[in-house]
Amino acid sequence: MTQNETILAALQEGKTISPLSALREFSCMRLAARVYDLRKDGHPIESIQKSNGNATWVEYKMGEASANTPPHQTDWRSA
Repeated sequence: MTQNETILAALQEGKTISPLSALREFSCMRLAARVYDLRKDGHPIESIQKSNGNATWVEYKMGEASANTPPHQTDWRSA
């Protein structure tokens, strides 16, 4: 099973994935690249910006497809 397939399966199970959890669970060092690939394939993945005061990161979860918004435009930076 590829990293994309494994990450997609986890998202479809309702999991939220951070870069650290992706490294620990899937040995994936480039989560944003895998999410890009999945969005390009049409999967509605949402980005959630997180911060703990010292660091900022993005977590990903499966979203719902919208008829008006292509999947690649659900990124938090384009809102």
